[in-house]
Amino acid sequence: MWDFLVKGGPLMWPILLCSIWALAVIAERGWTFSRVRRFILAPLRSASGHVLSAEREKAVEVKNLIQDPVSELISIGMGELYSGTSREEKERRMTRLGTNFLRSMEEHLRSLAIIGSITPILGLLGTVTGMIKAFMTIQELQGQVDASVLAGGIWEALMTTAFGLAVAIPTQIAYHYFEGRVDDMADKIGDMAHNLLEYTESR
Repeated sequence: MWDFLVKGGPLMWPILLCSIWALAVIAERGWTFSRVRRFILAPLRSASGHVLSAEREKAVEVKNLIQDPVSELISIGMGELYSGTSREEKERRMTRLGTNFLRSMEEHLRSLAIIGSITPILGLLGTVTGMIKAFMTIQELQGQVDASVLAGGIWEALMTTAFGLAVAIPTQIAYHYFEGRVDDMADKIGDMAHNLLEYTESR
């Protein structure tokens, strides 16, 4: 591995740093999304269901287990917060809660998109500079170059492109996966907020 990094040229190092950063973000976001699904979204759906079923005590019990501002959705749905305000004001507050929560879920995802975009370009740049050096060597030797030597220089130049793509492809997959999870959360929280709002207005 070390030999490949050295032979690939100086642009292999920023690609390597990008890969380390991408792995760190993927691990952190994966852990965060797992905890959110287990300790926030699942209890939130349960509490919302109890509210809509008029099981207030069970809703309060489950809501108290949720350590997140988005749990205020349940408090609004039970009439504990902003009971004297208009529907429009409640809707604005619910929208603000959901937006802040989703924004926290999107944290660091932009860096995955950037890494997925720039690493193939860095790899291509490394290949181009490597090919330039290889052909400069051919010119200096007036074309008297052994084919095996030339082939060795070319594969070393192409290595940066391969390395860049190897980093970019899984990074892009992870980025779109997490973006899909955020969109799914947005739909579920939006539906939940709408149902709670309709419930408070019908009481």
